[in-house]
Amino acid sequence: MSDMTIYEALYTTRAMRRIKKDPIPEDVQARILDAAIRAPSGGNAQNWRFLLVDDPEIRGKLGPIYRECLDMLWKTIYAERAAAAEADPDAPDSVEFVKVRKSAEWMANHFEDYPVLLFGFAQGDPTGGSIFPAIWSAMLAARAEGVGSTITSVMMFKMEDMLKVLAVPADEGWVFAACVPMGYPTGRWGLARRRPAHEVAFRNQWGTPLGMEIPEPLWKPE
Repeated sequence: MSDMTIYEALYTTRAMRRIKKDPIPEDVQARILDAAIRAPSGGNAQNWRFLLVDDPEIRGKLGPIYRECLDMLWKTIYAERAAAAEADPDAPDSVEFVKVRKSAEWMANHFEDYPVLLFGFAQGDPTGGSIFPAIWSAMLAARAEGVGSTITSVMMFKMEDMLKVLAVPADEGWVFAACVPMGYPTGRWGLARRRPAHEVAFRNQWGTPLGMEIPEPLWKPE
């Protein structure tokens, strides 16, 4: 178990899609899951269920579903961004989009190779507000264990097919929140690049300046 600071985990837990096939030991899985269920939930109802998938046969059935869903994503929600990147490939936004797309395509092509897939379901909560804190805690705990992760909900495009493979009861109100593929990364951890907070935050009312600027990350690796 790592002794990294909470800020190191917060600043460096970014999407890590390129992974090795090495298995994640059960004691590591246990610490990740145990940390996740300590997160707050609405009314402390804990109306969540987590599904760990490490069976190659089940992963083999999910892989084609994931690839089909990702293809649908590029053609619908991200179609405009994809077209813009193709029209002006040298623009900063285009370069970043192409980078993310290549990473996502790598994940799709190697979906069956992830040693563990963590699925999260919340009962009667389509917002995800009662389970996403737990999912994020799982990702932070994974980071502390040296395990890379990313979060995806793209399989909602083929929801019935996915739920059938996972044998999720259809009559109990379970809502799919996210899938978190996990594995030991091939790349290095690093500070996530983001737009400065003052560019995406307001104070008191929409559009009102935050009143402070944070041009550089307030935490950096030693």
